Parts: sequence; structure tokens; C-alpha cells
Amino acid sequence: MADPLSLTRLTLTQAAADRVAAIAAKQGAPAILRLSVEGGGCSGFQYKFGLAPEAESDDMVSETGDVRLVVDPVSLDLVAGSTVDFVESLGGAAFRVENPQAAAGCGCGTSFGI
Repeated sequence: MADPLSLTRLTLTQAAADRVAAIAAKQGAPAILRLSVEGGGCSGFQYKFGLAPEAESDDMVSETGDVRLVVDPVSLDLVAGSTVDFVESLGGAAFRVENPQAAAGCGCGTSFGI
């Protein structure tokens, strides 16, 4: 049986934290990455990333160094247990979510189904 805490934890890799810190420094903003889930995409749900000015009182917060990853309670139900990474390849660079709850995904890697 899975550890109940691992089902609510979110992990921000060091590569993702470094990228968030660089973007935030360039924009003069706090190093806070907001991950949310919206309906849409080719598999039913899609991930949305953006810098946040602050964490909300009901957000789940994960910290990697001085960088925070924040997720609202509704989105957390769909991404609990996930790892957020930043990957660079010939096709480009992007934040990627490794979501253990996703039963289906699409080729673009930005949408998923449960």
C-alpha cells in the first residue's frame, strides 16, 4: 500500500527550481511557481504553469531551496503525488509533470486523463 503522505506530496526537481528562480529573477518576481489544472487539452485536463505573487492560504506548498511550488486544493486532487521537472531537448524546453494518477496522456505531454 502506498504511503498516504506520498499521495499528497508534490516534488519540484532541482532543475525545475533552478529554472523558476532564473525566470523570477529576470522578472523581478518571487520564486513561486503555481501549477493548476484546467479542463481541456486532447486528454481531458491540461496543466497550467505561471509565476505567483504569493501562496494562497489554502494552497499546498512544496519547497526546493528558495523556490516554492504552490497548488490550489481543487488542482491538488488531480496532481497529488506528482513531480514537476524542467527538461530541455531538441524539441524545446518545458516544465513537465510526472503524474502517477494520469491514466492517459497525449503526445504533447501537456494534457492528461484520469
